[in-house]
Amino acid sequence: MTDRTTASITLADNSQRIDFAAGCPSLLHCLESNKIDAAYQCREGYCGACRATLVSGEVNYNEEPLALVRDGEILLCCCKPNGDISINLK
Repeated sequence: MTDRTTASITLADNSQRIDFAAGCPSLLHCLESNKIDAAYQCREGYCGACRATLVSGEVNYNEEPLALVRDGEILLCCCKPNGDISINLK
């Protein structure tokens, strides 16, 4: 990783890897910047539409989401990786 990269994101369903840049506001924003489609609606952690599976690694939430987040799930719109992660968007 470089000074401009804080983490590597691996998409488990196709093994694609992208870099999460320092200063990026969320995983959803990073995915969109890399032209990867991810479902979303509110971008605030209320609706849960951006729910994904965290295969490995850890994330930090910008603010605690109001939507229910089960073990092994994350909300892409309001979290950032805490180091390298692997996620499944399906």
